[in-house]
Amino acid sequence: MRVGMFVTCLVDLFRPNIGLAAVKLLEEAGCQVDVPEVQTCCGQPAYNNGDLNNARAIARQVIDAFAGYQYVVAPSGSCTGMLKRHYPSLFENDPQWRAKAHGLADRSHELVSFLTDILHVSAVVARYEGVITYHDSCSALRELRIREQPRTLLRTVGDLTLNEMAETEVCCGFGGTFCVKYPEISQRMLGDKATNIKASGADTLLGGDLGCLLNISGYLKRENSPVKVYHIAEILADMVHGPAIGDGKDKQ
Repeated sequence: MRVGMFVTCLVDLFRPNIGLAAVKLLEEAGCQVDVPEVQTCCGQPAYNNGDLNNARAIARQVIDAFAGYQYVVAPSGSCTGMLKRHYPSLFENDPQWRAKAHGLADRSHELVSFLTDILHVSAVVARYEGVITYHDSCSALRELRIREQPRTLLRTVGDLTLNEMAETEVCCGFGGTFCVKYPEISQRMLGDKATNIKASGADTLLGGDLGCLLNISGYLKRENSPVKVYHIAEILADMVHGPAIGDGKDKQ
């Protein structure tokens, strides 16, 4: 099975270990993984700000970059949501590109849901000694209906204890440009999320979207919280090496 991996901008720039962990998980599941070097941003920042012309230009690049792959997989619910839910609407008045956008949408999957729903992976060989709580990102939960999939695999990680926080499905306040446009509201939401993380008794926070995790980890560090933050792929792939998210520059 040939898979094209959409790395995402944030993973490429801030946390390459997530991309490496995603490749490991996919290869262990029997996939041949390619990472097209010509891929760019999914165009979500432009789309969210109403710059539809630039969003379309970026989307065309992505569609062309991943043409021919049986599946396209991303370690991000947010970027996958853009490819699956919003690319088709960008080209609703362009029959040629609309067909291509729908084709990409049908082949695109978030990493953990691809492992569980498409490849039928039910367990991983990994260990993590700690108590974790999981944050459901808005895009993964609401656009892609991803909730049980990560928990199914996390329960098979050795030595790991899962303690659910209250209101795990509530937004962390990041929302792409939302945190820039509405900083006071965003900070209040982020503070509530941090309170729920602390109340869960967890020493580690996991999630599937690096944008959320960078937002939350930054707040936790400013509050001198000892809670470590990782992307779920790093735990499932047994690749928790070096600093946690927000603790320092990754070393590869």
